[in-house]
Amino acid sequence: MSKLRFRISMSLDGFVAGPEQSVERPLGKGGERLHAWAFELKAFRAHLGLEGGEVNESTPVVEESFAHVGATVMGRNMFGGHPGPWDAKKPWTGWWGPNPPFHHPVFVLTHYPRGPLEMKGGTTFTFVTEGIERALELARRAAGGKDISLGGGAKAARQCLLAGLVDEMELNLVPTLLGSGEQLFDGVGDDLHGLSLRRTIATPKVVHLKFAKP
Repeated sequence: MSKLRFRISMSLDGFVAGPEQSVERPLGKGGERLHAWAFELKAFRAHLGLEGGEVNESTPVVEESFAHVGATVMGRNMFGGHPGPWDAKKPWTGWWGPNPPFHHPVFVLTHYPRGPLEMKGGTTFTFVTEGIERALELARRAAGGKDISLGGGAKAARQCLLAGLVDEMELNLVPTLLGSGEQLFDGVGDDLHGLSLRRTIATPKVVHLKFAKP
């Protein structure tokens, strides 16, 4: 049975994106600080088709996050674009350009129908209006026995956490404060829904906390 795996970077005060998110600033004000540690890594940059980068204690964490993943599920905000119905005149194709870094099927949660979007490099975005359970059903079918990555954003992650659907969660805790923005655990309560801490890797720039079900 394939696992649903979730990873996200979070500030010390619990935010996964800064305030004032927009098409021009998808991570919000200061949100780029949450991912600076990853963009320094050779493994992360290679996944984006970029050269350079370093190898450090975070490298195995990033390599593990990309391994054995056959499909991704994400929310509308993670895919991006303006809210509301899709603009047929200027169709939004995501934040990642013509060759997104997924290279496998991606299922986008949305309230508004839209036909599949085929991109270069093997990525196809399929837009699902029937909810998270249907998106996961399609993702498992497409993954061919591999795991499913829950790509975010925070709303989609909260849905899956509250439903007890997440099998593994990697929190990348960054030593910075955003003050406001989008919180990951807002409304989740005090229940980790079967997840328990299995691994901690501490570095000067980020602390990796891996939670998993038994």
